Amino acid sequence: MTTIHPAANTEHLTGALRAAGVLSGAGRVRETAVESPQNTILSQIVRLRLAYEGATDGAPANLILKTCHPDRLETFAIAGQREVEFYRRIAPRMPQGSVPRCFEAQYDETTKRWHLLLEDLSATHMLATEAPMPPDTPQCEAIVAALARLHAAWWNDSWLVKRIGATPDTEFFGRSAEPFARFRERLGDRLSQERCDFYLRLLDQAPRLSARFKRDHITIIHGDSHAWNFLLPRSGVGGACVFDWDSWRGGIGSHDLAYMIAMHWYPERRARLESHLLDKYHAALLTNGVEGYSRDALRDDYRLSTLFLSLTPVNHAWIDIPQGIWLNHFERIMMAVDDLGCRELLD
Repeated sequence: MTTIHPAANTEHLTGALRAAGVLSGAGRVRETAVESPQNTILSQIVRLRLAYEGATDGAPANLILKTCHPDRLETFAIAGQREVEFYRRIAPRMPQGSVPRCFEAQYDETTKRWHLLLEDLSATHMLATEAPMPPDTPQCEAIVAALARLHAAWWNDSWLVKRIGATPDTEFFGRSAEPFARFRERLGDRLSQERCDFYLRLLDQAPRLSARFKRDHITIIHGDSHAWNFLLPRSGVGGACVFDWDSWRGGIGSHDLAYMIAMHWYPERRARLESHLLDKYHAALLTNGVEGYSRDALRDDYRLSTLFLSLTPVNHAWIDIPQGIWLNHFERIMMAVDDLGCRELLD
């Protein structure tokens, strides 16, 4: 970053940390150092190293500042708005330690600018691997256990059930013709007629199939649950922490499993681990208090989630996610659709 973001100003940080209850009125942020700036597809992230004066018991030595990517402010303002809403409304009801602590979440309706001041977990947590290397089996088990714990905390929540009629999935189905036309144009003859027919059939059947998302066994889903959005404790003790919540919504929990496994893994690894991890997830749901949701129901939901995830590359191509991401997703998810017999759901 060439200039310091207003949220990294010492006066602003002092006020934010006091409001969050971690800095007393006798203490103040004296100096801020910006470290490790990086751009993601949708955002800018920097680590802030803070120096204080006065009483500072409990005040964080470091923070993560996440804010809008300047080149995508208009296109992806909704992502920032959604993540701010998550930390204001959803995160306080998540199990302790399962999401980073947020000290401030702000979104400006007029300018569409937003930012988050988040707990820096780098000293205690780490990514399982560097993308695109998938985690090993124990790490995968830890990730699905974390998902089950999060999902169980919001299982069949009454507020969520009322909200679910306006999920991003429903919005996507409502405007599906134009994104698919663009997807088809970009691929040209690389999209076979057989796959084109599959998509047209899916888009035709989407309203019927999406009725499942408005019934029981609904929860909060992360929406972008690849393995590199999970932080595992360096000590090996405790659960995984999940970050990057700009795609959260209400839905069926199997979506997050299918996104991690069916979207990102090749067939050999899926064949070895898919059923095992679904077993682990289901057992963890039951441990965390979910009732009346069978293993067979999870299997059916997982197949449906995989089917709908075949639309994700279409949407990503439409919103100009880098081609190297959505094209690989497209090939992997289509293999999963075939392996799991998801086409049968269209009949």
